[in-house]
Amino acid sequence: MIFNRSKIFITTDWWLVAIIAFLVAFGLAAIYSVALGRGTGEFDNFQKQIIWMFFGVILMFAVSLVDYHLWRKIGWIGYAISLVLLVLVLTPLGSTIKGARGWFDLGPASFQPVELTKIFLILVMADVCSRYSRQIHKLGQLFFMGLLVAVPLGLVIIQPDFGSAMVLFFIWLISFLLIMQKKWHGFLVFGGIVLLLLTAWLFLLQDYQKDRVKTFLNPELDPLGRGYNVQQSIIAVGAGKLLGRGLGFGSQSQLKFIPESQTDFIFAVIAEEIGFVGVALVLFLFGSFFYRFYGIASRAPDDFGMFTSLLTAAMVFVHVFVNSGMCVGLLPVTGISLPFVSYGGSFLMTMMVLVGINLSIYRYGGAIKGD
Repeated sequence: MIFNRSKIFITTDWWLVAIIAFLVAFGLAAIYSVALGRGTGEFDNFQKQIIWMFFGVILMFAVSLVDYHLWRKIGWIGYAISLVLLVLVLTPLGSTIKGARGWFDLGPASFQPVELTKIFLILVMADVCSRYSRQIHKLGQLFFMGLLVAVPLGLVIIQPDFGSAMVLFFIWLISFLLIMQKKWHGFLVFGGIVLLLLTAWLFLLQDYQKDRVKTFLNPELDPLGRGYNVQQSIIAVGAGKLLGRGLGFGSQSQLKFIPESQTDFIFAVIAEEIGFVGVALVLFLFGSFFYRFYGIASRAPDDFGMFTSLLTAAMVFVHVFVNSGMCVGLLPVTGISLPFVSYGGSFLMTMMVLVGINLSIYRYGGAIKGD
């Protein structure tokens, strides 16, 4: 560990910290605006998010002080623990929220164990990639990588939480693509994905989930039902124009036309109330976030650090791409949150831990050139 205060300050990626601070600020502003515009005087979510942010920042810096190689050692233990929690959440110990039995009710707060799974799946896959990156050529290795994601994926689908399941799947897929060396590996995986999608459509997806896909392909099929959310979100995004209607003055978000306005559709709230300028700033911040992670990965001391940074950035990209895409009608509604911006303690803690690990990689890998 590094305990010298001056050295800690110098070896911290303050640009990345600043980017995250601005993203969190955008989220807090949007959450506060939704509560303010409703005129109920209830700011519970806003206050809770501030508390989560406070503890998240402490957790992020605490994790950053730990040599990231330690996470390689405990990653497998954490992965096993996360699987146990995914099983327990399906029992009467778990709670059902938004149609998915994927939460533990802790009184004043709730905890979603799949968020822990994201952290440890990234660490486990980074470890596997660092071991196989120069020698993967056997079917047994491919099967082992697939098994690592298949178990948590199946448990999450049972809840059912297809948004989180999709994130876990892409963590694995990107891991595979990063170390794939033979074309037939790609064809084999592609065939498996097609078979999995057909199986899911025929046997796993519920009717309401199939309706989401059909509505995505043609929102006019159910404009007042399943297509309503997307249409209202698109209206909100378009209504914002260049500068937006102002915080607290977005008609779609304030009059509750947009469902889940503080979580799934917070991107639409920002677009309506801050306009194209606000959306451009948020996307610029995420672009800067990915640039910093590219620098961390390129300067990582070893393959494990590099793959951890790349997979973390990939997971965030999936969240940003899918969340913004569903808000403008380009992708189906999957319930995926916008990192650092959407309301939610479990997800914010997950992101802060992952950022802390990558700050540790930055510290032990040296500063990025040009800083």
